[in-house]
Amino acid sequence: MKGEKIRESVIAGSWYPANKKALEEEIRAHIGKVKFSPPQGEIVAMIAPHAGYAYSGGVAAHAYRLLIDRPFDRVLIVAPSHRAYFQGASVYKLGGYRTPLGVVPLDREIVDALLQQPGSIDYVPQAHSQEHSLEIQLPFLQVVLQDFKLTPIVMGEQSFENCARLADSIVSVCQDKKVLLLASSDLSHFHSYDEARRLDQIVLDRVSSFNPEGLAESLKRGECEACGGGPMVSVMLAARKLGATKCKVLQYANSGDATGDRHSVVGYMAAALINNPGGDKGTVGVDLGLSEEEKKALRQLAYQTIRSRCLGEPLPEFSPQTSKMTEPRGAFVCVKKAGALRGCIGMIEARGALHETIKEMAVQAAFSDPRFCALQPSELDGIEVEISVLTPMERVTDLDKIEIGKHGLYIRKGYRSGLLLPQVAVENGWDREQFLEWTCRKAGLQPNAWKKSDVELYMFSADVF
Repeated sequence: MKGEKIRESVIAGSWYPANKKALEEEIRAHIGKVKFSPPQGEIVAMIAPHAGYAYSGGVAAHAYRLLIDRPFDRVLIVAPSHRAYFQGASVYKLGGYRTPLGVVPLDREIVDALLQQPGSIDYVPQAHSQEHSLEIQLPFLQVVLQDFKLTPIVMGEQSFENCARLADSIVSVCQDKKVLLLASSDLSHFHSYDEARRLDQIVLDRVSSFNPEGLAESLKRGECEACGGGPMVSVMLAARKLGATKCKVLQYANSGDATGDRHSVVGYMAAALINNPGGDKGTVGVDLGLSEEEKKALRQLAYQTIRSRCLGEPLPEFSPQTSKMTEPRGAFVCVKKAGALRGCIGMIEARGALHETIKEMAVQAAFSDPRFCALQPSELDGIEVEISVLTPMERVTDLDKIEIGKHGLYIRKGYRSGLLLPQVAVENGWDREQFLEWTCRKAGLQPNAWKKSDVELYMFSADVF
């Protein structure tokens, strides 16, 4: 590092301790409190918050805990610019970054390669001089990885076009290397506790469904907030091209959870993007007696209905060949694209014949899910349809009866309600308590709301195909 201009810490002693021992002890304490089953598969990228450790350190630890048994020696961080406005993205090229734990050296190979990419990346000095959102990630990385090389990118204007260009540049220089991608982002800022949770749930849904396009659109419309929205979208786009197949939200909280002050809070999320080429998850749901021919016919009905609606053609006629297709059943239709959720809507209660419900829900899932924009004709060839035929709801009186992989959950309190299908808990590796907590979050309730006496909790199962 001789002759380099080291970027000195600008937040040691304020955002995190300036003392080396105290800093390491605080980080290890946060990581030591993390209790969850790590997701299976190869970590391609992560999302972590960038507030002071007193506020967001506990959330960030859920991401960094994953790296203890998954070593990387190269890390590329994309962080937002809070103090300087500029187009494109800036990569620091003068030298390493110093924290109280030492100097993190630059990954010269990747830094130099990025600066040679056309049009989107340059070195903008003011982007790095006082920026905290990138530096705040480094001490955690130094503790869990110890020795690694850094590619530090600060993002300016965060349009989807800029995100896509940056993602393409990252893929171009990282595709044949083992590099951990990391997006630095906080979520909503300075709303009441309940309003923050409502806004942040939209981000959680977009991330957990691995939908960077939907996240970008929701941010553009003002449906949610994230000061690192551009870095999240860029890293999600890049990670998908580098092999990630799913995204798991590891933890969510806001500053009100840390301080007790719920009047004006900031939201934080930790997530991992994983290449999980589908280990055997076992059987999900139950067998309701539908034959493979019946399932194939119902999936085809759902797809043809979506296709006809998308192209402005008359919806297909369908003549049920068996009594199973005419049974009154609730059902959900999920539309997926490249393995990521593209829309999912269903009917909980049986209000008509199964085939009619599937036909109706297919249209709703593809064109009326408020989390996504309507499906476009250009997407038709890339979609897959998953159907979940539901059993009747059963009021939960004994939590021990909830079986992961068999049961879905539905929770209701007042005008708020939320439902998660049986396959969701399996796909995310949740235990029973985590499943309960995330069902509460889906309803816009506090994670422990399932413990309250004024909450109605139901379980059900489904035949998933």
